[in-house]
Amino acid sequence: MSHPNTTRRKHVLKEMMEDDYSLPTEQQQIVRVVSSRGNNLHEVESATAENFLVSMPNKFRKNVWVKRGDYILVEPIEEGDKVKAEINKILTPEHIKEFTKAGIWPELFAKKPATPSSKAEHSGASGSDSDDSLPPNTNRPANMDDDDEDTEESSAED
Repeated sequence: MSHPNTTRRKHVLKEMMEDDYSLPTEQQQIVRVVSSRGNNLHEVESATAENFLVSMPNKFRKNVWVKRGDYILVEPIEEGDKVKAEINKILTPEHIKEFTKAGIWPELFAKKPATPSSKAEHSGASGSDSDDSLPPNTNRPANMDDDDEDTEESSAED
């Protein structure tokens, strides 16, 4: 027998997966999560660089999680003085792609072109900032080439 929360979770996740990528309404806005404040409250940053609190509606609680840096669609709530909006939808990379294509993705959240860190080269740093000096992350599966395995084995013996 399935638990009632399992059924609700299934419906919430199904709703999220079967999204038609409809564009936000006039009232809704795209925001980025800055931090979690507990009690289903999250601090977000709007496209105008304004920070405020949003609440997670009951249907999402214990079913979906948001973390710092996630983008969400929020809808303003009337009674809010501190909490100004409620989470309407958690945006996926596909949403971001569709919204960017439609020309409605906020400029503030647009991906900045990756520029090589010129500071490290000019300050005489001996590459200590490069990712090469980091040990491999054993928490993530990596696509290993043959020569990668050799270097990892030799470092494990040290």
